[in-house]
Parts: sequence; C-alpha cells; structure tokens
Amino acid sequence: MGTDTHSAPDQLLMQHVLSKFVSRALSAAADVGVADHISESPVETADLAQKTGTNADALGRILRCLAAVDVFAQHGTRFSHTPASELLRSDHPHSLRAMIRWINTKPAWDAWGRLDHSLKTGAPAFDAVHGTHVFDYLKTDPLTGAIFNDAMTGFSAMTGHAVAEAYDFGSTKTLVDVGGGHGALLSAILTRYPSISGIVYDLPEVVAGAPAAPGDLASRIDTVAGSFFEGVPQGANGYIMKHILHDWSDQQCVQILRHCRDNMTDNGKVLVVEQLVTDGPESTFAKLLDLEMLVMTTGGRERTATEFGSILEQAGLTMTRIVPTASPVVVIEAERT
Repeated sequence: MGTDTHSAPDQLLMQHVLSKFVSRALSAAADVGVADHISESPVETADLAQKTGTNADALGRILRCLAAVDVFAQHGTRFSHTPASELLRSDHPHSLRAMIRWINTKPAWDAWGRLDHSLKTGAPAFDAVHGTHVFDYLKTDPLTGAIFNDAMTGFSAMTGHAVAEAYDFGSTKTLVDVGGGHGALLSAILTRYPSISGIVYDLPEVVAGAPAAPGDLASRIDTVAGSFFEGVPQGANGYIMKHILHDWSDQQCVQILRHCRDNMTDNGKVLVVEQLVTDGPESTFAKLLDLEMLVMTTGGRERTATEFGSILEQAGLTMTRIVPTASPVVVIEAERT
C-alpha cells in the first residue's frame, strides 16, 4: 500500500485512506513486541504467537499485511526482519516502537477521531475529547505518559546524532537542553563533543523517570527540574530545544525563547531543532506532523523559516543561519539582537 502518485485517482485515494490499517497493524505488532522475538533466522508464526500471547491466525494475518509493505519479510508461515521491522525492536538504538505505540494509544486515536472539531473550530480535538490539555492528561495516565516519554526519547535518539554531526558545537561550553526529556539529544551531542558539559531541563515528573547517563556522561550532565514557562537555568552559552516550540502558540514560544535570551551569556546562542514547512507543494513529514499539532495542542504548529524568524525577533533574538541535517530536522541558530 504505497503512495504511487501515478496510480489511478481512485486507487490513490484508497491507498491513502487504507493507510490507517497499516498504522494499526504496526501498533498491534509493537504492543506485543513481535520484533523482539525475531533474530537472525525466520521464525514460525506459531512460535511468535506463543511467545507474544497472541492468536496464531490473527498474528499471521497482521504480519502478512506488514510484510506487504516491507515491514517484516514473509517466508511461507515464517517471518524475518527487514530494515524497517528492525526499528520495531525495543533494544534498537533508533527504535521507533514507542513512537508507533504513542500515535496509536487510545487517547491519541480518540482525539484524531474528532479531527472535525479542529477543522470547524481551530481548537485541539484532544481537549474536546478528554477535557484537558494533552500534557496535563499525560500526568493522570502513567502508562500512556510512559509510552509518550519513551517515544520522545526514541525520536531524539534518531535525530540526535544527525544534529551532533551537522552543527558545530565546538565553541559551546555549557549546553542546556530545554524540555530535554530523558536527555537523549544532549547525550548524543556530548558524546561527540567531550569538552562540553550539559543540563537536561524538564518538568519534575519527566526528569524523575530519566535513566542515569551512561559512562563518563554522568559526570558531565546535570538534571534540573522546572518549567520553561517560568524560566531556564542561568549562565550557559548554549540553549537547545528539539520539538518544543511546535507544541505551543507564537506567544508561548516567544516566552520560552525570551527566557533563554535573558539567561544566556553575552556570546550565547539559542538553537531550535525543528522541521520546516516548505512553501511548495512537495510532500514533507512536517506537513503531516502539523496536523498532529492541530489535533493535540492549543496553538501549536509546524512553521516556515519566516515564521520562526518572526517569533525569534519578538523574543529579542536574530536568526543567524539554518543548518540542515541528515534527518528531517534542521538546526535554527539565533543570537541576542
């Protein structure tokens, strides 16, 4: 079920609308950890069903569907890994298992079921369905909250190395990861730059669940709890935030950015790691993710380079350059105006 733009119009529309089946099949396989039970050799469906506590017939049909879109490879009644299904392993360094699970959790799925509410009002469907903001909801649902935090950590691991390789952090002495979650982005950067010390800054309930940094990183990374709407740690010459601003309105983004501006050293830099919406008609992940922001957040959105320049200017910062990476994100560099 690809998205071949040369398909007949009816086939193209059906390919798009039926993609929900693939998403749910991915989630079902991720939830029970099928990928963790496949190693080098193909495994019989019956064995996978026994290990995952599932119905063999149903599991075989789900894996057959996924194999048809190159997630897993089918060999009769046996299945093996493809490069895509490897990313469903919970121990893969760039695992997307938690992200797939988060997107398909019942709270998120129920919100997307009311996309019509966002369409008509411009307000988040999540709030209409659940009666509260998504981040407040996650505090009341520990299981979903843990899946969300793991998803953000996994996505940071996937993009963190690309950011560390693309941007030159050579002049950075102390780097604060604003809204840094469990520190995956900061760890990737500090691993590549051994002279930098860092601070992971996030809400108390988030940093409380963060694992200890591995190896010598433990002595170079501090963890500070707090809200970026109230302030950020003082005195660093680098403040980085990945996929933070897209969750918030322009006014809230200006507030976060201004805290960074006011607390950094004279030669400090603010680094915004986000995806850019392009002006052309080309298909990009940012345009899809923008709808997630519409459904889930109040005022959040994916932004163009011009829109980022505007909120930075309002915060007393000047965009100095945009650095592309080998991943979908870019690094937007800004200095105090």
